[in-house]
Amino acid sequence: MQLSSRKLNKNIEKQVFGLLYQVVNDLKSEDEVTTVMNDILSQTEKLAVAKRLAIAMFLDKGRSYDNIRETLKVSSATIASVQEMIGNPGFQLALRKVKAEEWADQWGEKISNLFKSIKLS
Repeated sequence: MQLSSRKLNKNIEKQVFGLLYQVVNDLKSEDEVTTVMNDILSQTEKLAVAKRLAIAMFLDKGRSYDNIRETLKVSSATIASVQEMIGNPGFQLALRKVKAEEWADQWGEKISNLFKSIKLS
């Protein structure tokens, strides 16, 4: 999809983004998110957004540019662009959400293993 070079009226633009944010906010499950994103975004758009988030996660974990570039098949310029934005509130919120999910998964696994070992005793 190619974007028009013609500027959108600011009020219309605000309404359009409001609609998008409302739809995203109302999605209740991973299946709903997947269904909507697959129909609204092209594969290229989804991949670009997903790679930006992955770059931010890798940078946050201290991975090198070379490692990120090779792993995600992105340019140094793309990594640098995300590096410049990683301190922004949206990226920070996204990283906190990812970290919270990772933490919950790790503790869920530990608790599950604990119960398995108790059952074996």
